[in-house]
Amino acid sequence: MRRLLSAVAITGFLLGGVPAVTSAQGLPGLTLFSGVKSENQLSYRLDFGGQTRDWDRYRLRIPAKKMKMAAEKFVIAYPKYFDGEFDTDEVEIKVGRGKGKTVAVSEVKWDKKGNVLEIYPKEPIPAGKRVELQLSNVENPDFPGTFYFNCLIQSPGDKTALTRYVGTWIIGIN
Repeated sequence: MRRLLSAVAITGFLLGGVPAVTSAQGLPGLTLFSGVKSENQLSYRLDFGGQTRDWDRYRLRIPAKKMKMAAEKFVIAYPKYFDGEFDTDEVEIKVGRGKGKTVAVSEVKWDKKGNVLEIYPKEPIPAGKRVELQLSNVENPDFPGTFYFNCLIQSPGDKTALTRYVGTWIIGIN
């Protein structure tokens, strides 16, 4: 039976199919054709497996090399077809390596019609630091799919309130 399943999986892959079963859900896998350059793909983790209609914690990571400027606001723009729910009271910002230092959040705004989540730290996050945006109590969407969450930052002192693109989290929900 095991040989048969292996043969079916390999044949499907060689014929252009995508294997439906994976064991590492919740972590980004290898993305070959996404439309997002590899240097712009950001890593993430879904702590509870990324299952439809289930509760999860999203750990959206920004590497230090992508934090070229300080940030006084993080903007997460997500697609219209993402029908999940965010708990704006359960957002944390971690800065640095390991578990990181928690930076207090002054405000989180969720524009449901505009498909944008804005996160304001109490103090600006310095350039060159690793950042993890933790979104707890997220209700995953009703249907499986791939969702592109774009990350933008606004730097302190920007007179024009310009947000700059940092990268994209390509999130898979089963």
